[in-house]
Amino acid sequence: MKIGPRYKKARYLGVPVFRKTQTQKFSIRSQRKAKNIRRRGNKSEYGQQMMEKQRARYSYGVSGKQFTSYVKKALKIAGDNGKNLLHLLESRLDNVIVRSGFAPTRSAARQMVSHGHITVDGIIVNVPSYSVSIGETLSIRPGSRQKVLFSKLEENLEHMTRPNWLSVDLGKKEIRIESTPDVTPEELLFNVQSVLEFYTR
Repeated sequence: MKIGPRYKKARYLGVPVFRKTQTQKFSIRSQRKAKNIRRRGNKSEYGQQMMEKQRARYSYGVSGKQFTSYVKKALKIAGDNGKNLLHLLESRLDNVIVRSGFAPTRSAARQMVSHGHITVDGIIVNVPSYSVSIGETLSIRPGSRQKVLFSKLEENLEHMTRPNWLSVDLGKKEIRIESTPDVTPEELLFNVQSVLEFYTR
């Protein structure tokens, strides 16, 4: 997915959708922008929903076409549409790599997967959008473990806070999917209900 200047894009969206923009400088400039927006007047309901949609897809690093596909699929599944959408997005292989601490950013995770460094139950999977399932084990391909890309992995994993639906074996450097992905609204940089309203209006 083509992104362009990440800092500029994050400023436009008003939230640090890229990890490298999660700085004090960004926070201060975002607060200033929010004040200026209030002076000029709020966005229309459609405009706000559009903004939430953009925040959501950039948060997970997917294209507009991919994101629309996820929303349509979520709306067809029985149950809570918001939870369905988050489950589909959180289950992406590149997202799991980031959530577990194996990669610092989603772009780095996509590179790891695309270059064949990651295996799922011992089989190389090079599709970042691959949907993981409960019970599957993700690991670094044996031939890739000595690469510079993973040189600081053990150090990073020791200080990483992971969601409870993932478990990591530091010794084997393996990730296991223990349960269905669970994300609280406080963890998100967007309003999932506004996103769904944008697609169902």
